[in-house]
Amino acid sequence: MSIIIRNARIIENNNPFHNQIVDIKITDGTIETIGTNLQASGDSQEIKLDNLHLSSGWFDTSVSLGEPGFEERETISNGLEVAAKSGFTGIALQPNSNPILDNQSQIHFVKQRAQNKATDLFPIGALTQKSDGIDLAELFDMKNAGAIAFGDYNKNLDNANLLKIALQYTQDFNGKVIAFSQDNTIKGKGIVNEGIVSTQLGLKGIPSLAEELIIARNLFILAYTGGKLHIPTLSSAKSVDLIREAKAKGLEVTCSVAVHNLLVTDAVLASFDANYRVTPPLRTENDRKALINGVLDGTIDCITSDHNPIDIEHKKLEFDLAKNGTIGLESAFSTLQTVLPTEVIVEKLTAGRSVFGIESITIKEGQKANITLFTNEGTATFEEKDILSKSKNSVFLGQATKGKVYGIYNNNQLVLS
Repeated sequence: MSIIIRNARIIENNNPFHNQIVDIKITDGTIETIGTNLQASGDSQEIKLDNLHLSSGWFDTSVSLGEPGFEERETISNGLEVAAKSGFTGIALQPNSNPILDNQSQIHFVKQRAQNKATDLFPIGALTQKSDGIDLAELFDMKNAGAIAFGDYNKNLDNANLLKIALQYTQDFNGKVIAFSQDNTIKGKGIVNEGIVSTQLGLKGIPSLAEELIIARNLFILAYTGGKLHIPTLSSAKSVDLIREAKAKGLEVTCSVAVHNLLVTDAVLASFDANYRVTPPLRTENDRKALINGVLDGTIDCITSDHNPIDIEHKKLEFDLAKNGTIGLESAFSTLQTVLPTEVIVEKLTAGRSVFGIESITIKEGQKANITLFTNEGTATFEEKDILSKSKNSVFLGQATKGKVYGIYNNNQLVLS
């Protein structure tokens, strides 16, 4: 069966059809023809949507789903459906389930649970056993089972020597280490950004120094060992500067920023809404602007939703008792549209494949169809009715949005929101 997507503007830098309005005919999952006024056959399904834009399928570099062990937060099946309707044809799954994804059996399990879905699942294996920071996990075995990288989600590796060994060891099989960076001794009992707002509200603060100090340490180790290092979810201006300097020196380091750190600052904490309790914390307007600039100048490689569903029993509590985390798949594109140009958003939402060494995709005749459908027009407000996840812990409730996702086509499946 064929699908013809009508009057779609392609957004893909370095594509000869970039910014052109075309028809695309897809047959049995492969792009057959790109052109104008394509003729439909008897069994063709036609897709016509207002102000339709197409890009290569988006990839989210940090998604938590709960299963196995925390299915009350989210299941793999529903989580992948949410991702598809949010425009993502691929996600990197964090290992913070129960049990932790720290061996090849667990990697095989989550990959099996994701079979035959429109959105592809790429597991991240834990860097250390049970993510406890003491002994390295079965990195080589997990790589062979399909893990794309290794990291302990939102946990700093206090043992600098263990990071050194991991970076040295993973070079033998072209592995990539993810190093969440936050000094736990400086963080202490802090729960929000340390600054004027935390002082006014009487909340214990986490200085940006806690992040910057460990990023500097990790970059020094990388310079010594070589290897590939990814530093996720930057949150401070100085962190962006450190990465910029490291890249100028030729270090093989990549980084990401979470959508919420590009849009929301610690000014919202006055409501004491536990949805705003996230890791790393929401910081100042100066930090937010520096992160935006880091995206625009290429210092920051990719943008992630850092989707982390938390059930109501662990989120709807007093602020200092609630678990950290926000969902973000459903709101990622439409909220980013309020602060970044469409082309930049698409670039940063597709860059994760190259960051993690996954086969690149493009919109080209003869290629497998792996595309995201969206519009960059129209305004709205993100509300609870827009949440598709089992958990409802969103930073973005009440946030202005622009444009929307129509859906995806991938693995010979069309999913429309």
